[in-house]
Amino acid sequence: MTAEAPTAPVVSYGRLIPVTVHFDDLDALGLLHNARYPLLVERAWTELWSEHGVRFDGDWHAAGDACNAVRELRISYEAPVTSPGLYAVHLWLDRLGTTGLTYGFRFCSADGTRTYAQGARVLVRLDASTLRPTPWTDAFRAAGRELLRPAG
Repeated sequence: MTAEAPTAPVVSYGRLIPVTVHFDDLDALGLLHNARYPLLVERAWTELWSEHGVRFDGDWHAAGDACNAVRELRISYEAPVTSPGLYAVHLWLDRLGTTGLTYGFRFCSADGTRTYAQGARVLVRLDASTLRPTPWTDAFRAAGRELLRPAG
């Protein structure tokens, strides 16, 4: 009998990105510190966009679509994370505008079945010289359309 590699959990929209909670991510009560949730979500987004060639390597003028800023962050905590280990972040886009986007996220169990926190974040693409809003590139928009959550 041969052991098969576990298959990645499937979500009906967006992507499920594995993340690891370490012991030092927990607070004095042994709970995942509230400030770690957005950090782990950000790391998951960085991994996802890196797959599409969107990354920051120290030069804002060369960063393209990675030159963006957070306009708004909303998060609600649904259940406590009480131990280190493997979890996941479910990511998707709710809106893809000309210069901005809104993405949704769930911090969840590794298989995606249990939600610990959920929220949304609004990003604005910036021109590196002026720091004014500027349009996303066509390549970014094409990748983003694949992440859009179906209406309804």
